[in-house]
Amino acid sequence: MKLEPRELLKQAGLRITAPRLAVLEWLYTHPHTTAEQVADGVRARLGTVSTQAVYDVLHACTRSDLVRRIEPAGHPARYETRTGDNHHHLVCRGCGRTEDVDCVVGDAPCLEPSDTHGFVIDEAEVVFWGYCPDCV
Repeated sequence: MKLEPRELLKQAGLRITAPRLAVLEWLYTHPHTTAEQVADGVRARLGTVSTQAVYDVLHACTRSDLVRRIEPAGHPARYETRTGDNHHHLVCRGCGRTEDVDCVVGDAPCLEPSDTHGFVIDEAEVVFWGYCPDCV
C-alpha cells in the first residue's frame, strides 16, 4: 500500500507545504522528470512557484529518501519517487526517455569490483543505454 504524500512528509519529519505536496504528487505520475519539468508541473497546479523553491523541495525530499535523484551521463538529473529498492534504468540516447528496470538477473560479474580499495560497497548502479521505440 503506497502512502499518500501528506503521510510520507509527516513520517519523514518534513513540514507539509503546498509545494512539497505538489512536487511529490507530480513525481508519482511523472517519474524520471527533470527539475524544470517538475517546476512546470507544479506551477500548472499551484500558480507561481520559484524554480529555487522546487529545487529546495527536491533536495529535502531526496535527503529524506522520499525521492531518488538519478544522473544519466550527458543528461540533466532526473527525479523519481521509487526509492528503497535496487532498480536500474533504461535511457534513450535519442530523446532521454528513462524507464525503470527491476534488478538485473543472471550472471553479473561486473557488479562486484575486482578491488574495493577499502570501500564498503552498498550499491551498484546500472544504466542501460539504447534507443526507445519512438527513436529507433
